Amino acid sequence: MTDSLSTDNNENPSLLIVDDDTVFCDVLKKAMIKRGFSVTCAHTINDALNLTEISTPEYAIVDLKLSSESGLVLVEKLKVLDPGTRIVMLTGYASIATAVEAIKLGATHYLAKPVDADEIMAAFERTTGESDIPISANPLSVGRLEWEYIQRILTENDNNISVTARILNMHRRTLQRKLAKRPHRE
Repeated sequence: MTDSLSTDNNENPSLLIVDDDTVFCDVLKKAMIKRGFSVTCAHTINDALNLTEISTPEYAIVDLKLSSESGLVLVEKLKVLDPGTRIVMLTGYASIATAVEAIKLGATHYLAKPVDADEIMAAFERTTGESDIPISANPLSVGRLEWEYIQRILTENDNNISVTARILNMHRRTLQRKLAKRPHRE
């Protein structure tokens, strides 16, 4: 374990994992315990907030899509409770819009699933950006551009599907089908 993860009184740093996938939570919990954390898990925003009333975590891993709820709400609430909490947001539905919002709301890092515990550890350690990261020579595909645009409009409208569908001049059910699919990979 690195120095930045140790606490003053040699106790294990506290980690809250919030994901509605219970199997993923259990696997990640075991991996993070092996890396020196004291881990608690929650599967809903309310469960997570109830746990934080007892003690605010030093670290948190929050899934973006928690059943019908947005993990972005929890990121914002965790930062209000303790601005020092280091938060990594995970998602299988990565988009530029949600990544930007997660960082604006206080997440330390944003990772697309699948992800392993070592990648999460590296994300917790990162405190600065990288100016020398390579710029892709390939533009986004039409499918990915559509996904990004839908995500941006959805985020601008507080994840309200009805309003977003009206703005996009799209039937609500069509939008729901598009949102249920995984984003196009690049």
